[in-house]
Amino acid sequence: MNTEYGADQIQILEGLEAVRKRPGMYIGSTSSRGLHHLVYEIVDNSVDEALAGFCKNIEVTINQDNSITVIDDGRGIPVGINHKSGLTGVEVVFTILHAGGKFGGGGYKVSGGLHGVGASVVNALSIWLEVEIRSEGKIYKQRYERGKTMYPLKEIGNCGLDETGTKVTFLPDDTIFEETVYDYDILKQRLRETAFLTKNLRIVLRDARVEPIVEKEFHYAGGIKEFVDYLNNSKEPLYPEVIYCEGQRDGVYVEVAMQHNDSFNDTTFSFVNNIITPEGGTHLAGFRNALTKTFNQYARTNKIIKDTDAGLTGDDIREGLTAIISIKIEEPQFEGQTKQKLGNSEARGAVDSIVSEQLTYFLEQNPVIAKMICEKSLLAQRAREAARKARDLTRRKTALEGMSLPGKLADCSDKDPKNCEIYIVEGDSAGGSAKTARSRATQAILPLRGKILNVEKARLDKIYGNAEIKAMITAFGTGIHDDFDITKLRYHKIIIMTDADVDGAHISTLLLTFIYRFMPELIKQGYVYLAQPPLYKIEKNKKVWYAYSDEELNKILVEIGRDNNNKIQRYKGLGEMDAEQLWETTMDPEKRILRRVVMDEESASEIDVTFTTLMGDKVEPRREFIEANAKYVQNLDV
Repeated sequence: MNTEYGADQIQILEGLEAVRKRPGMYIGSTSSRGLHHLVYEIVDNSVDEALAGFCKNIEVTINQDNSITVIDDGRGIPVGINHKSGLTGVEVVFTILHAGGKFGGGGYKVSGGLHGVGASVVNALSIWLEVEIRSEGKIYKQRYERGKTMYPLKEIGNCGLDETGTKVTFLPDDTIFEETVYDYDILKQRLRETAFLTKNLRIVLRDARVEPIVEKEFHYAGGIKEFVDYLNNSKEPLYPEVIYCEGQRDGVYVEVAMQHNDSFNDTTFSFVNNIITPEGGTHLAGFRNALTKTFNQYARTNKIIKDTDAGLTGDDIREGLTAIISIKIEEPQFEGQTKQKLGNSEARGAVDSIVSEQLTYFLEQNPVIAKMICEKSLLAQRAREAARKARDLTRRKTALEGMSLPGKLADCSDKDPKNCEIYIVEGDSAGGSAKTARSRATQAILPLRGKILNVEKARLDKIYGNAEIKAMITAFGTGIHDDFDITKLRYHKIIIMTDADVDGAHISTLLLTFIYRFMPELIKQGYVYLAQPPLYKIEKNKKVWYAYSDEELNKILVEIGRDNNNKIQRYKGLGEMDAEQLWETTMDPEKRILRRVVMDEESASEIDVTFTTLMGDKVEPRREFIEANAKYVQNLDV
């Protein structure tokens, strides 16, 4: 095959053509996640105006045709000519990649938008986009279609001199995105978080697709202090006040809010210029150092611990802590392409010094609270020591070191984790069927007896002492918490297989809570699945069908005809299936349905709230959650 390859064969993608050709490079994906990112890009531009002190209100509307309108009362995108390009400022922002007021030039001190590609990428990936600007008593408008300018910026009317702002409306391109229907709840989570992080900014989200129109307003005068209150809503705070530290050092503006509660988990989220940093970085390291150092100094000075004692570790002090670290920095440097870990060294020093100084002052002013936190930390220290002893027993050692896998585990013969999967099965009877049904080479079975411990309400020592959890830890091979090592994972599919009823759903939730709290990387890397056993078996004239939902049952009955020859069996549990049925419906890789458990790190705070609401002690938030979400539940037996 003689294909010419010379200079003329090198393709030059002009302007926004590159974005349309490779959308994933600019917004991560063309799935639902990428679709929602378009909204964040436009909103982030409005938030930058708020961070600069010029915008107080942002309104986001999902229109009936699924287009999005974002309106702010900032200064309005500049309408004058940009002399370098010969275009108006508006056209530069919407048609030229890597353009904006975020690359020096004094447009913005800090900015959360991604790399300055935001508005132009949204334009490129929309069927049409219209922008309207109010500035200096005039209203201007321009329209683009698939990134191309339809007419020069034109003046369409007058407005008051004090009326300023930008209105952007766009319709995502259905030839690029796999789905173009916006999810109100996904936008609600993100906009709520943005409002918490931008004190006094008012954000309104409106869904005009439903009747009556749904509208939610987010406005938090207390900023991240109210964020901590929100996260602690399903927990019992240890003391009433949220500890708040704020200040500026070396060009870094630091805000920290924290409060301990009666749980045993550390719930800390860090942000840079309003963007979450799931992997933390220098700002988080500075916070942790300040916390450990300050509490140890206080405890020693006040004779809560002796000078000769080893002292409290960061883990001890952070037990049951909910904290938000939010910094604003002019030129953030991130490790890697994903903006997940901050690298600026000055951020560490700034957070450390501000938190150390202000936390020391708070503890001295509030000795009762200080003592409560120190006593909780000492309890955590004792539990950690007990957990260490228990952990040493559960650490999976090699055969030479003599520690065997759990006795009830029916392991597979293949030793390559890529080929192996483990079924976590509820009950011994279902476990027996699964052991008979499985493919012995690649499928391992671990039956669990009853409901496992709710880790949301237990300390580490109790968790390590629980036989069912110990069996899972040993079988998976990775260890948990600080000992977790993904390279030691023995199975690349961990499949939770429970009955399709209320008890089964509860057991699945307990298992997912354990994995989320102690092995979250398994979910992040896509190793955790939920099996989907059928709800019905339909027999007619010696032929068999299986239905996995009521809709599917009705569809089958329509196809085969509804008459007295139909024999319909409703499965109450896995134990009702023999090994052959279990294999062909739920375990055969060729036919089974598996649902992968996914975790969007951008929604980390909302995931945390959901787990603590469902699995914590407080009844009222759980009741409210169930009432609000009951309409979304499928296949729930009552």
